[in-house]
Amino acid sequence: MGTQESRQSQDPSGQGRGTGRRALLGAAVLGAGGAVLGLPGTAGAEEAKAAGTSSHGGYRSLPVPTIIAHRGASGYRPEHTLGSYQLALDMGAHVIEQDLVPTKDGHLVCRHENDITGTTDVASHTEFADRKTTKVVDGVSYTGWFTEDFTLAELKTLRAKERIPGTRQENTLYDGRWEIPTFEEVLRWAEKEGRKRGRRIWLHVETKHPTYFRKLGLALEEPLAKLLRKYDRHRKNSPVFLQSFEPSSIQRLDRLVDSPLVVLLSGAATRPWDFVEAGDPRTVADLVKPEGLAWIASYANGIGPTLDLIIPRDSGGRLTTPTTLVADAHAKGLILHPYTMRNENSFLPADFRKGTDANAYGDAFGAFKVYFETGIDGIFTDNTDTGLLAHADFVGD
Repeated sequence: MGTQESRQSQDPSGQGRGTGRRALLGAAVLGAGGAVLGLPGTAGAEEAKAAGTSSHGGYRSLPVPTIIAHRGASGYRPEHTLGSYQLALDMGAHVIEQDLVPTKDGHLVCRHENDITGTTDVASHTEFADRKTTKVVDGVSYTGWFTEDFTLAELKTLRAKERIPGTRQENTLYDGRWEIPTFEEVLRWAEKEGRKRGRRIWLHVETKHPTYFRKLGLALEEPLAKLLRKYDRHRKNSPVFLQSFEPSSIQRLDRLVDSPLVVLLSGAATRPWDFVEAGDPRTVADLVKPEGLAWIASYANGIGPTLDLIIPRDSGGRLTTPTTLVADAHAKGLILHPYTMRNENSFLPADFRKGTDANAYGDAFGAFKVYFETGIDGIFTDNTDTGLLAHADFVGD
């Protein structure tokens, strides 16, 4: 099942995938639970209750605001590695994010971009020197090494490294420690951790550049749906969000699975790349209007806007007046998971920076509080522990 008609039959509000108001507040402890794996029902329910969530019930059982580990605990470990995911889970992340790109032989691997020049040691592998090339991805030219030019076996000879070592020098300690994980390896890891902890582990999975890859014959949605079905994450209440900056990718997934779906939204003046390719003139500014949100709600459960769409910044980087996006999205039954909170001054609004060192930590707790007060349902953060403490402060734990 995956048609809009079937989804509306499951939603008595008649708003398609929209499910109405936010979930009940939950404790910011060791994450959020879905259906329990491998434990007797009573014990599993008790563990789920201790985690502040139901042992079933889908994304509405997640604590609010939900703390989503952006590429894992990427503030402390190289992003999109099993080490980063594990640390985020151990810290207590409610949901852990993966970005998916394909290999030459069609495997889905976890990288923020298909350009792996800055996140692996590929440049030091002389056997791959001739793979360096220049490509145009979604209208932007890049020179480097790209996952679609490597088989999975070849990618497995590489090791991950810190993407922004100038900002996160401490993370370079772990350069070379982990390989590039496949999404199936992450699913196996999540199942193993779920059995150990007595609850399902929530994932937030993004399809990267889906139009670009489909043109190469490396479509993302069909193999993703196949893996979701294999690991029983294709259902309405499955502990997984599927997200993309391209609405057509989410619409395609809507026809393939019943998992919760989220449309990501960049800057107001930008256009999703599939819109560019299709000649659709709408911008993100159009999509965040009530009529645009109603269109999204016809096939998705939520949106993932950049934080500047929630509270814009002025020319000096200071926060201004919040927009009506949170209320408008909630009115259409959509949840909001904006991105991305980080601890470093260079990423924070100017209001919350401390001192002159761009790489030093600013007042991240103050920034979290301001964003939480807008009524968002969750937030992506590179610093899981900071987000969870801010969550606990906000809900009064």
